[in-house]
Amino acid sequence: MATLRGEEIIAHCLKREGVDTIFFMMGGPTGGTAGACLNLGMKGIYVRHEQAAAMMAHAYARVTGKPGVCIAPMGPGVANLVTGLANAWADATPIIAIGGASPMRGTTLDTFQEMDQMPMMKPIVKAAYHIDLGYRIPEYFSVAFREALDGKRGPVYLDLPGDILMGKVEEEKIHWVENYRTEARPAGDPAMVRKAIDLLAEARNPLIITGSGVIWSGAEQALRKFVNETGIPFFTTPQGRGVVPEDHPRSFPAARSTAFREADVVLVIGARANSMLSFLRAPRFSRDAKFINVNLDGREIGHNREIAVGIIGDARLVLEQLAAEAKGRFNPKEETAWVAQLAAKHRTNLERNAPLMHSSKVPIHPLRLCNEVKEAISRDTILVVDGHEILNFARQSIPIYETGCSLNAGPHGCMGVGIPFGIGAKVAAPDKPVLVLSGDGAFGWNGMEMDTAIRHKLPIVVVVSNNGGFTSRQTGGNVGRDLGFQRYDKLVEALGGYGEFVEQPDEIRPAIERAIKSGRTALVNVCTDPDAQATTDMGFAGY
Repeated sequence: MATLRGEEIIAHCLKREGVDTIFFMMGGPTGGTAGACLNLGMKGIYVRHEQAAAMMAHAYARVTGKPGVCIAPMGPGVANLVTGLANAWADATPIIAIGGASPMRGTTLDTFQEMDQMPMMKPIVKAAYHIDLGYRIPEYFSVAFREALDGKRGPVYLDLPGDILMGKVEEEKIHWVENYRTEARPAGDPAMVRKAIDLLAEARNPLIITGSGVIWSGAEQALRKFVNETGIPFFTTPQGRGVVPEDHPRSFPAARSTAFREADVVLVIGARANSMLSFLRAPRFSRDAKFINVNLDGREIGHNREIAVGIIGDARLVLEQLAAEAKGRFNPKEETAWVAQLAAKHRTNLERNAPLMHSSKVPIHPLRLCNEVKEAISRDTILVVDGHEILNFARQSIPIYETGCSLNAGPHGCMGVGIPFGIGAKVAAPDKPVLVLSGDGAFGWNGMEMDTAIRHKLPIVVVVSNNGGFTSRQTGGNVGRDLGFQRYDKLVEALGGYGEFVEQPDEIRPAIERAIKSGRTALVNVCTDPDAQATTDMGFAGY
């Protein structure tokens, strides 16, 4: 009678779900699982640290729209997944995380790397399951994929003891689960849709704010149509950028603070009222502003801020409903006082920062670096930004034009995502250029994953804004801040990649262009001003 080992059953479950890539650390009880996946034709990216595997799966999911898959050995290896999975949960990103565990026959014996891993995982993922019967593996995987992709997405952890992974199961006992997920989408309540349009049509200063829910629902075209047909100015959360090109005539990113503060009716679609949007509360937003909240997750409706209209539904379907209801009620080409005000503020702020963006000062101002990056990359480049000062400088000065082309630390502000996100994005979209703009402090967390990129021949380009420390010297206390102007380019060269060191402003763009043309994993190490300080509020503090 034919049998399959537990690890082989897992590989078949993933194959049935269309998984084409796994991110993993070799060794431990899950070593055979990774091997079984590769035997079925999946691509395997093996890493230097399990945290990076989770982060790569995160970026892969954001770029493809499919769950990323990461695999860790057990004990300390599983513990190393925690940061990456917690960050994915905060960012509502679907991941299937597989962790090995000590064999059940050795429970309480203090077997090698024995840990009770489930209590550690449950608070930081959407769901976690311990698998104790080999023939039920397909059932658990069907639940995991359903949980990861249903409603508000998120990571799911599966705990697999070594004796379950290596144990043999008779094929006739295995129940291969079929047709266990639906692609159905809920539309919004028509009465609420009408009420929302009534409010927007009557508003003097209407505003649209969108989040990642627009991307997960594939609502980019529906959003663009709605913006074009209403002429309402729009803003996105950092992770949701690119759903409408940021050179659109109703895009005013440099006027963000003014728009939030003075809007009287705000349509929030697929975004949470978390710290990224200052909880939608005053003083960031007016106390008198009326909010229309559209979200697939009813728990997000009215969270942290009272609402005038709440619509539970899929972002794409609701946007289509809103566009149909809005037909003939707006003059999208009209240059209203509100549009003129935002356009003027946007222009003024850009002009204010123009001298720094073209500064020839040495050390290089980060805004000059950002401007050179902007000029060097194509519209379809996936831009990953990681760090503190450079993240805040870059998010307003470098526009995003396409969906899925903006990746950063997200709501958790998790440092160290840069290199892993760059790798995950490149694996997900091998034909797209990927550039990682990272602070030198942020680079240190997962810098050795450059070795992973080099081994797997993934030509990502990393530009390090090297200000010699974790933050600006002007950003709150300097204890433990200094790192020195290290030669990260030499590190990458030693690993077999392409490296350049830049100290002069006019050398930045040629160096980036050479790195791109090299076709190799590359790092351009740019010395930037340690006193340049960015504010966290979409503007710049200067010095």
